[in-house]
Amino acid sequence: MKRILALFVISSLSLPLLQGCATAVVGGAATGASVIHDRRSAGTILDDKTITVKIMNELLNNPELREHSSMSATSYNQVVLLTGQAENADYRAQFERIAAGTPMVKRTVNEVQIGPNATLTEQSKDSWITSKAKIELFNIKLPQFDPTRVKVITEKGVVYLMGMVTPEEATAVVDKIRYLSGVTKVVKVFEYI
Repeated sequence: MKRILALFVISSLSLPLLQGCATAVVGGAATGASVIHDRRSAGTILDDKTITVKIMNELLNNPELREHSSMSATSYNQVVLLTGQAENADYRAQFERIAAGTPMVKRTVNEVQIGPNATLTEQSKDSWITSKAKIELFNIKLPQFDPTRVKVITEKGVVYLMGMVTPEEATAVVDKIRYLSGVTKVVKVFEYI
């Protein structure tokens, strides 16, 4: 009886740990699948996630900057794209200094707009444009082109494109996206291979 009770206690205590393992396995598998298609190394993908988190944490820990802006950072191959809106050029520059001073960042591209924050309607339109753009990338018929290698970010109708692509791929991507409804401008932040 003691033996059964001991097994029950051990099993009960181990169950939450095993559930965490399942999450880790599934999350690891999803990351592993994306690494297969990505032209960045697994280490660089992890570095990019770390860079983005560090920059956004700095923003969150700065109440004044957070209060007077709606900015975001996206890292791809250690190049950081800054987007969103800031009330004035000082807040924009402050955010760029934070990003540039973050370990592992090779370069920053500051596309933060000076002006009022995007409205909820504008944010919804941007999400719709991003979704349409990502779907449209699957219609590109180039050998070796993988649409998952292109990162699409939209702010107030401006579409920013990141990724490691060939010049031919970059041209095809821009041609597919520039004529989508709602797109006012396309900005390439590509790295060419």
